[in-house]
Amino acid sequence: METQKKLRVVLLSSPGLGHLIPVIELGKCLVADHGFEATVFVLPLQASRAEAEIIESAMTPKLLDIVELPPPDLSAAGLDPNAATATRLVVMMREARAAFRSVLAAMEARPDVLIVDLLGAEYLCLADELGIPRYVFVPSNAWFLALLLHSPTLDKETKGEYVDRTEPLEIPGCKPLRPEDVVDAMLDRSDQQYHEYVQGAGKIPTGDGILLNVWEDLQAETLASLRNEEFLGRVVNGPVYTVGPLTRPVRPVGLGKELLEWLDKQPSESVMFVSFGSGGTVSAEQLVELAWGLELSQQRFIWVLRQPIVKSLDGSFFDVGKGDAGDEVLSFLPSGFTTHTHGIGFILPSWASQVEILSHPSVGGFLSHCGWNSTLESIVNGVPMIAWPLYAEQRLNATLLTEEIGVAVRPKVLPSKKIVGREEIEKLVRTVMVEKEGHTLRVRVRDLKSSAQKAVARGGSSYESLCKMKEDCQMGIHHIKKSH
Repeated sequence: METQKKLRVVLLSSPGLGHLIPVIELGKCLVADHGFEATVFVLPLQASRAEAEIIESAMTPKLLDIVELPPPDLSAAGLDPNAATATRLVVMMREARAAFRSVLAAMEARPDVLIVDLLGAEYLCLADELGIPRYVFVPSNAWFLALLLHSPTLDKETKGEYVDRTEPLEIPGCKPLRPEDVVDAMLDRSDQQYHEYVQGAGKIPTGDGILLNVWEDLQAETLASLRNEEFLGRVVNGPVYTVGPLTRPVRPVGLGKELLEWLDKQPSESVMFVSFGSGGTVSAEQLVELAWGLELSQQRFIWVLRQPIVKSLDGSFFDVGKGDAGDEVLSFLPSGFTTHTHGIGFILPSWASQVEILSHPSVGGFLSHCGWNSTLESIVNGVPMIAWPLYAEQRLNATLLTEEIGVAVRPKVLPSKKIVGREEIEKLVRTVMVEKEGHTLRVRVRDLKSSAQKAVARGGSSYESLCKMKEDCQMGIHHIKKSH
């Protein structure tokens, strides 16, 4: 009997850990659980230690090929050096298209399927040239996807700036969105990143389907509206496949000896982990208030500390993991802080092995910027959160986590708008770690941890969703061959 040829999938990741990690994990999942062969093409951010580490760790065991595309020349693209991060990423992707096209054409084994992430929707036409099925992977949640798909309509129907509205933005079949929770690209409609965002949003539903990094039980109602022809289902060309949670696996040697020894000595669920992800930073004034809040809370903590910024809240996006000199970073803390918190707190300059920390039994809370990777890593480890949104779609994520999913508390003001004071930080930390409300969050997040484990296990909803996507791919290939 002839063995069926394995489908070869090509995945394309746009720059940044928020895209790279889930794209690599999707590739590994397709190979290990669904019998694909996979090549991941990466557009790297130069000089990122964190990124190099992710790529290296993905190669052991070697399930897939990872190919780095040459970095495009942005000066030739006439990009404003002060352009927003999102604009820079879109332009990087656009400028790399010719290189990707020629690499695809030169591949020894012709690909059967193309999967791009949400910044790569412009690449769907390359699959048409090859005559293969193509999908868009959105490494975020269903509410964000609903907003994204509805954005071209909002663009036509809404007058003036979204943030100046007093009424929430209606999204068909979904929870309305408060104007202050819109994604960064929607904050200023005259900015280039807004036009890029709306244009990109229009291309997302034109593939053969959308893959989403959630599972069915996490957002059942929103997913239903994405599939309902009366609501957003009419916009989407193919199915919405739930494939999550796709998160980095815990590596046994991920934590440094000193940190591991310190964590092992702490009581169960007693440590608050403070980190703003791969790209997030806070101001010098906010950093001081955070330090005071942690000290006043009298709770144990691990803090990934970066130099404060003056410009934007995604200030370290393009140099994550380059490393801040330890002593230099500590100079921004209030005097006496390290002495007062000696033994209670552990400071890590610049970057940390987040999954390994969150999975340690001593960790019981996570003060997070609410990037979707970090959010999923917290949930799959059963850790409740303090939501501290900074940029991108994080304000929307924070509202989702606090008001709908019920696994987080948040400051009364948006940290991206105002300084959050030390007393409020102290109260938030104590709420999660010692108060009754924290216990309620903990029970809820443990339930979700269990439902997430079931979803990705054989026979679970996300496992079955990828089985369906594979079947649809095979039918699509057969249909394309017949029509040719």
